[in-house]
Amino acid sequence: MAHSGSSKSSKAYKKNPSSAAKKRAYDRAYSKKNYGSKAGDTAKKRQHNNDSAERWSARKKAGIAGKGGPDMSHTKGGRMVKENKTKNRGRNGKNGKSTKK
Repeated sequence: MAHSGSSKSSKAYKKNPSSAAKKRAYDRAYSKKNYGSKAGDTAKKRQHNNDSAERWSARKKAGIAGKGGPDMSHTKGGRMVKENKTKNRGRNGKNGKSTKK
């Protein structure tokens, strides 16, 4: 896999390169189907691309684009601020489902 982590799945993929290759192929096909050249002009693709562009421009404005560092997180008022990755992703929960609602 591209990222080396310590989750159960990343450990399993390290032990099983053929499974990792299958997953990469699936991920590529899924991404292309939903967000890439084969997606057509869907609302899902437009929203994804707009969100991605917004995050990138906020990172450029904050001077952290392409350098790793903190996440850019939306406040309740809609502004984008720098926030520790662990806090941001932990609050937003697994698969984007908040644990704090």
